[in-house]
Amino acid sequence: EMENQTDRSEFIFLGLSSDPQLQIFFFVIFFTIYFITLSGNITIILVIKTDPSLYSPMYYFLSHLSFVDICYSTDIVPKMLANLLMKQKTISSTGCLTQMFFSLLLSVTEVFILSAMAYDRYTAVCHPLHYVVVMSKSVCSYLLMGSWLMGLSFAVINTVPIFKVQFCGFHEIRHFSCELPPLLKISCSDTFLNNIILYSSVVIFGLGSFLPTLISYIHIISAILKIRSTEGRSKAFSTCSSHLTVVGLLYMTGMSQYTKPSSISSVVVDELFSVQYSILTPMLNPIIYSLKNKEVKRALGKLFGKK
Repeated sequence: EMENQTDRSEFIFLGLSSDPQLQIFFFVIFFTIYFITLSGNITIILVIKTDPSLYSPMYYFLSHLSFVDICYSTDIVPKMLANLLMKQKTISSTGCLTQMFFSLLLSVTEVFILSAMAYDRYTAVCHPLHYVVVMSKSVCSYLLMGSWLMGLSFAVINTVPIFKVQFCGFHEIRHFSCELPPLLKISCSDTFLNNIILYSSVVIFGLGSFLPTLISYIHIISAILKIRSTEGRSKAFSTCSSHLTVVGLLYMTGMSQYTKPSSISSVVVDELFSVQYSILTPMLNPIIYSLKNKEVKRALGKLFGKK
């Protein structure tokens, strides 16, 4: 009975690799990615906080996106790095559910912040004269609060039902972190309802954030195409290109993860998608924004003392 109790209180990760040399290689790679993620996102937040020319709704949302990326990465990577150095790759059941709850919360908050940014770009390109009124401080705060509320709702809706799920024997998760689908796969109780809740909430929340983004960009693109001068067109598009790149990356991997046919659903493919949206995207966001955005580049130059 005692043995069963200890089994019940922790999960074992089987993710990435059991080869010691490969584990050292993965440790170096993911430690580097995590370091770049933290330094990149902290720099973006600092630049936006200290440069008055970046006190605008777009950068307000960007600094919060960076904060979400820091939290998302920190929810997953440190535990994964520790496990790469351990023989026993375990996590307590409380730790596992906490990690899962925060990754659900942060991933959905991120896509809704990106929707708010799409709406901001739509207002800037399609209604420039009303921009200051439409994107007022209070509107930005409501959009941000709404994003966190959506993330929280999604996390609660999917976390509460898992307390009724039972796990028997060895709790070996074929993954490197506590994500909901791999957890449901190792349950020995009926998870039909959990899967229904998961997939219907993914569809509802996914469309809830994807459709406003899509509609915003349909309007933006049609407005840009109406601009006569090439210079005007490229200027209008340059304000959206970094956001569009980030959105494209996130939706492509996120959607592929949940909509791919089960015939190609192997552990390796699932892990690759997870690495892309939970580890690589938080690192790439600040890089994309600082490389593609002249204002951020200029502010970075000022911060680091370059003319």
